[in-house]
Amino acid sequence: MSALVLLFVCLVLGMLVARFARPPSGMVHGLNWWVINIALPALVLELIPKVKPDPQLWFLVVAMWLVFAGGWLVFALVGRWRGWSRQRIGALVLVCGLGNTSFMGYPMAQALHGKAGLSLAVVADQLGCFPLLASVGIVVACLYAGRSPQPRVIVRRILTFPAFIALILGIVVGVLGGWPAWLDGVFAPIGETLTPLALFSVGLQFRFHPDGGQWGAMGWGLGWKLLAAPLLCWVVGAVAGVGGLVLTIGVLQAAMAPMVSAAILADEYDLEPALANTVLGAGIVLSLLTVPLGNLWLPAG
Repeated sequence: MSALVLLFVCLVLGMLVARFARPPSGMVHGLNWWVINIALPALVLELIPKVKPDPQLWFLVVAMWLVFAGGWLVFALVGRWRGWSRQRIGALVLVCGLGNTSFMGYPMAQALHGKAGLSLAVVADQLGCFPLLASVGIVVACLYAGRSPQPRVIVRRILTFPAFIALILGIVVGVLGGWPAWLDGVFAPIGETLTPLALFSVGLQFRFHPDGGQWGAMGWGLGWKLLAAPLLCWVVGAVAGVGGLVLTIGVLQAAMAPMVSAAILADEYDLEPALANTVLGAGIVLSLLTVPLGNLWLPAG
């Protein structure tokens, strides 16, 4: 329970600082740089060598693809029915097809299921959600913005991402028997900075300013991301015989709030940034309730 309280406190503290304390310019950029380039790779290097081979691990990756592909299909069909612009459809595909599986997924998985849950959350994020963002996510952004995707940029973005490099290194080290104890003890405290700083940064960036025309789109987007998508993943996992903690973490990662980086990507490609940020803010707050509630119905592992 205290771990969930920590998430809430860090998020609210960030919101209060942004509202009343006038934080220095560049603070969010600096925090995100540390989380992405230092804390996240350190966490990956600590956890990945300890992940035990399991034939069910495929589900963690497939679940992330189901959320994205299903969201793309749903929003394309609903968008045609509702007469949405291409920019609105593209924004919803990005922010509600990609989950906040690192900044919120890691700390929530750890809070609910400890280090074992956190290790599986890393697999879902680094082998599922991140490659999706860096590849198909960029393709979707280009298509709905009327631009041409550049394959070289996509490949370079994946191969040079610090956490992805740490993932490959961690897999190799795990095969060779793991890190020496003294080095393993270095990664852990650095990785532990991810939770408070990531949630504090999310709080600093929180925005919720819906206008009258956004409520319907926001309802469809969050209905998919927080309810229908994790339900679909649970059905697929259960039918495929996946069980235990792998099923639980796959479904929980599918149920996470919209991805912060996806909202930034929508803004970069001018895909209705106001809607993207509104859905992001509402999703973050609602997921603090829906994810723990959903966890009550899932196997404990």
